[in-house]
Amino acid sequence: MPQEIERKFLVRDDSWRVPGSGTLYRQGYLSTVPERSVRVRLIRDRGYLTVKGASSGAARAEYEYEIPGEEAREMLDNLCERPLIEKTRYCVEYQGLTWEIDEFAGGNAGLVIAEVELDEEGQAVTLPDWVDREVTGDRRYYNASLIAKPYSEWSQESK
Repeated sequence: MPQEIERKFLVRDDSWRVPGSGTLYRQGYLSTVPERSVRVRLIRDRGYLTVKGASSGAARAEYEYEIPGEEAREMLDNLCERPLIEKTRYCVEYQGLTWEIDEFAGGNAGLVIAEVELDEEGQAVTLPDWVDREVTGDRRYYNASLIAKPYSEWSQESK
């Protein structure tokens, strides 16, 4: 079974920024129940359909398929729950691992999350200085949860 193993962290500051621009991601959800999520994503002109199972620690089942960009755009515009997630993704190499840093826009503006994908759950990870606290198991930070309660609606104490 294909599996995603990733850890998520809040970002402390902008010292991670590298020259160049990130990539705009536009994504929406067809299903956001806790047991599974079904996501449609558009990256430039390429579409993806992703099915994810429930999380168990830092791991969960993940199936991803490329679909025509125009079909992804149609699903985002007509079928996905609202609001859509818009974010810019940056990739930063650190200590042999690729960190994906997502800077959210719209109702989730102000939220910056760093994710690192691992080969196994117990894999050692050296954290960069710009990483803040870990939010791997906190469902509020899942993209699928951010459509139901965008970051801009959170109280300052709960961030």
